[in-house]
Amino acid sequence: MTGRAFTTWPCPSIGGGTHEEIALTFGGKRAARVLVLPALFDEANKLRRLTVEVMQRLDAAGIDSALPDLPGCNESRQPLDAQSLDHWRACAMAAAAHFSATHVLTLRGGVLAAPPEMPGWNYAPVAGRQVLRSMLRARTIAAREAGREETIEALQQLGRREGVELAGWPLGAKLFAQLEDAAPQPDSAQVEIDQGTIGGGGLWLRAEPDEAPEQADTLAAAVAMGISTV
Repeated sequence: MTGRAFTTWPCPSIGGGTHEEIALTFGGKRAARVLVLPALFDEANKLRRLTVEVMQRLDAAGIDSALPDLPGCNESRQPLDAQSLDHWRACAMAAAAHFSATHVLTLRGGVLAAPPEMPGWNYAPVAGRQVLRSMLRARTIAAREAGREETIEALQQLGRREGVELAGWPLGAKLFAQLEDAAPQPDSAQVEIDQGTIGGGGLWLRAEPDEAPEQADTLAAAVAMGISTV
């Protein structure tokens, strides 16, 4: 094992040029290097421990990995409401090149930013409309509890027109519209790993961030086995 480290990487900026974003890395210059694209928004928080534990297990198996912050996400200082799915895809490709990734592992909505030609695995992939649906539902419930009436349909119209804040995440109109239309690409070079293969319930369904070491074991083993058979 080589251990974990935080580093920066040159991320493409909107309008040209680059800026620094943070990445969590495991390893150094081993032959296999996995670009990890995390779940989106609140699901990223709920799956953060699982994501890092999978990277730790890959490190123990002799596989490097890098988990880059995309603009507007995690520790990024870039405004989320200025982002688009197209830009995230360009950033993911830049991160893959910078870290010399040989494979990609996506978690949940991270699949929507994955370079389609890169071999790898999509864990419990989800369409953008489903990502938005859960956040829209959470906002309507919170509004009802506060004595306000909001509908999913009205929020969708607002999101398409000028953007909308959902569960504390300010989504711009372009990102909202692109997420509504985005889905995992069936002809990509990645293999789907569904939750049934991993076992247990998905951590994104829990009320608070949690851990599941046995799920991390299974997911990391599937990735390591896939790399070893290439």
